[in-house]
Amino acid sequence: MANKLDYLTPKQIVAELDKYIIGQDDAKRNVAIALRNRWRRMNSAPDMQREIVPNNILMIGATGVGKTEIARRLAKIADAPFTKVEASKFTEVGYVGRDVESMVRDLVEQSVHLVRAARKEAVRERAAQAVEDVILDALIPPIKKPETTYYPDSDGKAAPGSDQELNEKTRELFREKIRSGEIDNRKVEISVQQGGNANVGMIGGPMDEMAMMNIQEMINGMMPKKAKKRKVTIGEAKKILLEEESAKLIDMDEVKEEAIRKAEDTGIIFIDEIDKIANARKGGGGPDVSREGVQRDLLPIVEGSTVNTKYGVINTDHVLFIAAGAFHVAKPSDLIPELQGRFPIRVELQSLTKEDFYHILKEPRNALTKQYEALLAAEGVELTFQDEALEKMAEMAFEINAQVENIGARRLQTVMSHLLNEFMFDIPDVIGANAKIVITRQLVEEKLGSLVKNRDLSHYIL
Repeated sequence: MANKLDYLTPKQIVAELDKYIIGQDDAKRNVAIALRNRWRRMNSAPDMQREIVPNNILMIGATGVGKTEIARRLAKIADAPFTKVEASKFTEVGYVGRDVESMVRDLVEQSVHLVRAARKEAVRERAAQAVEDVILDALIPPIKKPETTYYPDSDGKAAPGSDQELNEKTRELFREKIRSGEIDNRKVEISVQQGGNANVGMIGGPMDEMAMMNIQEMINGMMPKKAKKRKVTIGEAKKILLEEESAKLIDMDEVKEEAIRKAEDTGIIFIDEIDKIANARKGGGGPDVSREGVQRDLLPIVEGSTVNTKYGVINTDHVLFIAAGAFHVAKPSDLIPELQGRFPIRVELQSLTKEDFYHILKEPRNALTKQYEALLAAEGVELTFQDEALEKMAEMAFEINAQVENIGARRLQTVMSHLLNEFMFDIPDVIGANAKIVITRQLVEEKLGSLVKNRDLSHYIL
């Protein structure tokens, strides 16, 4: 992350977020500062690095305004481990619900995945070479020259015209064919390693998630790995063997150490629906007791504590926590004071306007219009949207949100789906390849007019 953030200033981070998220400038500025502060901490004096703690952020705003998207895109920009949890799930079962520490374990799991993927990319070339050798050995086994034979002028090479030379030439010819994918459909028999993945069931009292994982890991480590012969196409063999050969070249102990370090220094945990565990009525009993219990369980994790994972112990002191909630019923001040104090930066996200909807349809790299254009391009059909049509769709989405339930930008998916479903069904049977579909304002009004007028129907639509 430090390398990536060397050239990403807060202004550039906001510019990156602008490519995917419309509006919410205040939230973008705050998360950009938080991200840059992590680089600043890691480049500060060593004695101060441990003292500088992240400013956790509390995002307040209705559903569909971009809270989760901002956090998720931020993690992608920084190439940082990211995990999202709903605070409400910790109240689902009994008094406490799911183990709160599980979100930290999920973060480490994600970190291991990122580090392993980076290491795999680094050894890809060597692994691909090893895969070619394995496939070649299966297709054309090498001929070894007899030890008694002596070739005075060969420098260890095969004698011209010998079986060995012919074998080497054939292998090189087939190596080129394997590399180019020319013989990917040809079948070959390969030996595949199979780990002993035993499902462990325990008899006796209840056992926590961490202990269960450790026992599972230990038993799987004790089980011998078996090799199984499989007949697959060369194309499939490349994929299967690339995984195996990459794993041989990667030191998993190093991966685990780096992953723990990466999660500690750059990890982001997004806690959604935090308003669902706030006590709207102070001093109440019943479910409020459970909610406050979850807040107290979250507190040590957010404050900074050590958590055992199957990859090692992680300290959460420098993990960035971003909490979010609509706070329609409860208020941020309904959270217990200790937890409020751990989210010092509060950002209020604005509800989306008609103009925002129009920009969301037109500008982001992942705009719904661009997604549908790509889907139909796969069928050879060209889809285009006129500006007036986009304005009308934005207006209709805004009206439905005002009439029924405000679900923010997600309403655009409903509108787009109703508008294009008929075309999506007719392609390619009725509308063939090379066709052009132009979405006009008139077409939008014709297809979606009933959606806005009929409020009873709208109640059944997400």
